[in-house]
Amino acid sequence: MAQERPFNPLDYANLGQSVAEALLARPALPLGALTPFVGAGVYAIYYSGAFPAYAALAAVNRRDPIGVPIYVGKATPAGGRKGGRGTGAAATQALFRRLSDHVGSITEAKNLDLADFACRYLVVEDIWIPLGESLIIERFAPLWNVVVEGFGNHDPGAGRLSGQRPMWDMIHPGRYGAAKFQPNRRAVPDILAMIEQALAGWPVETLPADVQAAEADSDTTG
Repeated sequence: MAQERPFNPLDYANLGQSVAEALLARPALPLGALTPFVGAGVYAIYYSGAFPAYAALAAVNRRDPIGVPIYVGKATPAGGRKGGRGTGAAATQALFRRLSDHVGSITEAKNLDLADFACRYLVVEDIWIPLGESLIIERFAPLWNVVVEGFGNHDPGAGRLSGQRPMWDMIHPGRYGAAKFQPNRRAVPDILAMIEQALAGWPVETLPADVQAAEADSDTTG
């Protein structure tokens, strides 16, 4: 006789999933318009601009609500303070500072416009930050997490094998310090081809429900 596994809302994975869902339920805000706030946690960055390689992604994200992140990350507090708020210690702005770092990277890139980026962020208790991040990355496979490495580097090129320039800086030149490193072993056309291949195999479950329905209709009528 088959036995069903009882649902446990306090299971580690289920609690992590609740973090992911809470983040995705947050309103998407212009990345360049954030004001300082206290806390550590998780975030998702969305792109809706005109860079040709991201056309499919941008088209989805011009819908309301914005649906598919191009990058997902986390910011953890120093000293293990819960949610970054602390218990008597100075509160951290780790999450705001991390997003501000990304604003700097995008602003320095010669072929990206900060106005084309939005973000969702969620202040989270420390223990759930890494799990929440990993579940969202697993769900969406964001391009700048799993295909084009290097966007999240604090020091572009630092620690790379033989000082290679990160792939992100190869296709988005201009970030401070990146040009001093040798070109990546993957040429720009190769990186763009990787992006095209990734988007061609985009899992339909990452798309908003209305887009899934439109694609299903297209499959049945085409």
